[in-house]
Amino acid sequence: MAQPNPYLLACDNPAALIELLRSNPTIASGQDEHGYSLLHAAASYGHIDLLRALVKEFNVDVNLVDEDGETCLFVCENPKIAQCLVEELSVDINKTNDEGQRADEKLEADDEFPRVVDYLRQALGLPASAPADSAPGPLNAPGPIPGNMQVNVGTMSEQEASAGETEVDPEFKRRIDELAAREDFHSEAAQNELRDLVRDALGSTSIETLEREVRRRTD
Repeated sequence: MAQPNPYLLACDNPAALIELLRSNPTIASGQDEHGYSLLHAAASYGHIDLLRALVKEFNVDVNLVDEDGETCLFVCENPKIAQCLVEELSVDINKTNDEGQRADEKLEADDEFPRVVDYLRQALGLPASAPADSAPGPLNAPGPIPGNMQVNVGTMSEQEASAGETEVDPEFKRRIDELAAREDFHSEAAQNELRDLVRDALGSTSIETLEREVRRRTD
């Protein structure tokens, strides 16, 4: 009878794997062609009892590394598993991979498992990483307001907002309204009359602005 694949058991039947290891303990420290071990599988899939058995019962080196120089701590997806490895099984939390990254640095760079990253940074005595969705502050934030100055923030009134604007002459407004009410307002003749009226009243600098205002009121 063929032996079950221990890596498949590590995925979905850790209890059966432990029984298999007890009958054949030599496979406990085995690694595949990429250096992936049963320790890596147990840590990745979150099987804490299997992790403990591999290290304590079958004497597997908790710092066993794969082809990238990464221990099982690098594949943790659950902070409780990371805590077990660090505080109970004494994995080397400062171990770096072939790229010179610790487990927390690798996971953070890959934007994976932020709760594991936060635990590892706490265990290392480092500040927690900033949330990925936190909004950055302004690039050039203003300095503090001097003590002898006071800033009042409020809503500007309509009168204040329109202060300084030139009021439209009532007669001119009446002629504009009459022109806008004409059925042929959009005809070339009416538009020419509008331009002449605006030019006579305000001068050429305000023609385009007032034309837009009249069209907005009639559209």
